Amino acid sequence: MKLADIQHVAKRIQDNLGKVIIGKSDVIELILASLLAKGHILLEDVPGTGKTMLAKSLAKSINVDFNRIQFTPDLLPSDITGLNYYNQKEGDFTFRKGPVFANIILADEINRATPRTQSSLLECMEERQVTIDGVTHKLSDPFLVIATQNPIETAGTFPLPEAQLDRFMMQLNMGFPEFDEEMAILNRFMNNDPIAALEPVCERDSLITMQNLVPTVFVHHSVMEYLVQIVIKTRSHKELAQGVSPRASLAFLRACQALAAIRGKSCVTPEIVKYLAPHILSHRLILRNSYRQGNLSKQIIKEILSEVPVPTENFE
Repeated sequence: MKLADIQHVAKRIQDNLGKVIIGKSDVIELILASLLAKGHILLEDVPGTGKTMLAKSLAKSINVDFNRIQFTPDLLPSDITGLNYYNQKEGDFTFRKGPVFANIILADEINRATPRTQSSLLECMEERQVTIDGVTHKLSDPFLVIATQNPIETAGTFPLPEAQLDRFMMQLNMGFPEFDEEMAILNRFMNNDPIAALEPVCERDSLITMQNLVPTVFVHHSVMEYLVQIVIKTRSHKELAQGVSPRASLAFLRACQALAAIRGKSCVTPEIVKYLAPHILSHRLILRNSYRQGNLSKQIIKEILSEVPVPTENFE
């Protein structure tokens, strides 16, 4: 597979997801970009907007293992990662894998679990491994965590700490469908379940190859400077107690490369940097006043983008 082939494979996956998910082509494209960039997704939206359906459809489309974990206040870290139990027949301890040992994990309502349980995902998301009783177990590639949370309902929830938010490459919103889209949803699901008939259009090995090709997308020095200037601006903004970290810069760069490949471009353009900035950076900002966190964070990123000059030379 070559770099130019990524666009064709990505289009097949997008079209396949379109057999189940009505509209939301922009969200699907961003999730694919995060997957190819080896990042994770935080989907923040009200229940019933198709978050679980999208995760299941993606897993079926690329023919990988999928597990859904329902986060609740009584969920323990071992319920996610697994544990060593005493096997009387063998007379020794045996490791029982938890649901995190899959390729795509849906962490449903992640903010309903306690901080201790939430923290069990930190090592999984960053190092792609689980350490139990001093023994490290590697997670298989590809590995994508899609976490969901309801931004409206806060009773019985535990807000995600900054360290956890920083490990999500993007925060996305599904949003409600338009009138025509809602009519199409009712017609499509009235007599059957489209996801049951969904067939894979990409295999695991092909996806891993695509992930390995993403870092080869060319990034001109001036475009990289543009990206870094946006990041640096977040660290000195008057409304922010703290800007984004170098981890965010790396995620930003890799996501730009992935989206360029998906769109069939040979290099990262300033337009791609500008388009991805709110999705990559907004949820990482720490405001001096936390009121209206989501809306104000995006407004600040929009303001920064208007201040940083866009490079105009040839980027090929």
